[in-house]
Amino acid sequence: MRKVALLIVFLGLAASLLPAAQAKPAPVKVKPALLVIDMQNAYLPRMDEKDVKTGMEMINYYIELFRANGFPVIRVYHTSPKMGPKPDSEEFQFPKSVAVKDDDPQIVKNHGSAFKKTGLDQMLKEKGCNTLFLCGLSAVGCVLATYHGAMDLDYDVFMLKDSLISHDATLTKSVQEICKTIDYYALRLVLTGAGK
Repeated sequence: MRKVALLIVFLGLAASLLPAAQAKPAPVKVKPALLVIDMQNAYLPRMDEKDVKTGMEMINYYIELFRANGFPVIRVYHTSPKMGPKPDSEEFQFPKSVAVKDDDPQIVKNHGSAFKKTGLDQMLKEKGCNTLFLCGLSAVGCVLATYHGAMDLDYDVFMLKDSLISHDATLTKSVQEICKTIDYYALRLVLTGAGK
């Protein structure tokens, strides 16, 4: 009788623990941000014209997509204390054809990665962002360095197809092939779902 009672208690405990063991953790919600990297007048003339033509148009489409869904667009600028461009110069600025706004958050960097010795990580954490989408230049330099910097800090990070620019369009294509890359239509589905 005592064995039967213990067996019933054991089965009751096991049954009560079963739903907890089967429960799956809630999926992490995507909280995206767009980084528009180094689209500055000083660097654009050095880039492959094939990349520039497509990239400039696609970057604006991506900016518009993020704005339409209420997600941050972050401007990233590069300068060297010794070689410039100086932050108050025309060379430092993005061309007016890039659809960023003056009230978009801004990061100024002196290294390849937008995370190295900047406040970008803190800014993203304050905004609750956990997933980053990168565009701009140079695909083989600062964009790629920022991609790896984001991975080192445990962000989910993606390159945006057809919005990367470098000095050699063949190398740009290679970067898109070796990194996690997402196209406009897939991203539109992600952002539409992320806002709910």
